[in-house]
Amino acid sequence: MLERVNIRSAVPVYTQIENEVSFAIASGKLKPGDRLPTVRELAERLKTNPNTVAKSFRDLELRGYLNTYRGRGIFVDKNATERCKRDCRRQIIGRLYCVLTEAKAAGYVKKDLDEMMKVCLGAEGGPYDELPADVSKLADGR
Repeated sequence: MLERVNIRSAVPVYTQIENEVSFAIASGKLKPGDRLPTVRELAERLKTNPNTVAKSFRDLELRGYLNTYRGRGIFVDKNATERCKRDCRRQIIGRLYCVLTEAKAAGYVKKDLDEMMKVCLGAEGGPYDELPADVSKLADGR
């Protein structure tokens, strides 16, 4: 978690950071009370502007996922897990709905979508990585 960002992604860097933290909380990789790296530490690790990291942390705090304690650090909120799970589920279902309705509008049927899902679910990589070779081949129709 929070090891790299993809500056070539269509997803803004601050959103990538927010999503990575949210996904880590929802999946249990980050637990209530866990301390996050400082803004400066994370900016150096990700090779990004500290203001970008600060914005991400502020947004996550406004959502109730994080708490900042001056002089002590930034910590996962005690009630963040269920809230993150719920919010991530809404986000994923919304995006999945859009993708599936686009696929249906383009003429794809369940059999096509099942194959696409099988290849994508079996692929390694993170949400903002370049497409893995097998997924890229599928996208190109090979």
